[in-house]
Amino acid sequence: MSAPIVKLFTQPNFAWTDIRREEEAHPRHYLAHLLLLALIPAVCLFIGTTYVGWSLAENETVKLSSASALQLCVLLYVTIVAGVAVMGGFIRWMSRTFDARPTLNQCIGFAAYTVTPFFIAGFAGLYPNRWLAILVLGAASLYSTFLLFVGLPTFMHERKEQGLLYAASVWGVGLLVLVTILVEMILVWTNLLSPEYLRATVG
Repeated sequence: MSAPIVKLFTQPNFAWTDIRREEEAHPRHYLAHLLLLALIPAVCLFIGTTYVGWSLAENETVKLSSASALQLCVLLYVTIVAGVAVMGGFIRWMSRTFDARPTLNQCIGFAAYTVTPFFIAGFAGLYPNRWLAILVLGAASLYSTFLLFVGLPTFMHERKEQGLLYAASVWGVGLLVLVTILVEMILVWTNLLSPEYLRATVG
């Protein structure tokens, strides 16, 4: 785990200062972070849905065929990367209202680092379970929200009051983007790709 990621969980204020400095020196510094960490939920979900499976009824385990799981995970990976890019675009668009002038790369980079808890939460995909998913994704949502409100004023060089209002606007738009792209991904997967489920009786 790289130093900026560790700092996001141990010293978030210092982490955002370091990340902004890196983004100013190397405008696409965030790409490796985004493209590599977005693999975590995709790869873990593939393993969990094909080798572990989940239970919808007692004594029954449901898995996905390798082909269906691969389709799901590729779609998830593309959705994550595209969603972060779209969110970065919205952050830049809203920045004009708050007298900030970040570049598009800086905004996408900020979005990529803000959703880092969701990338880490992707490890839960190794063991598909509804309650585990709710718990882990809930914790990731809370910490991403914390990173957003702590980091945006620092990253965008905004006054605290202005930065908090900016962060609240980003949070609202981010929630809308998240729900929209996830619903579209599920619709595409279920209606166009026709997933194949494998059911097995346990015991």
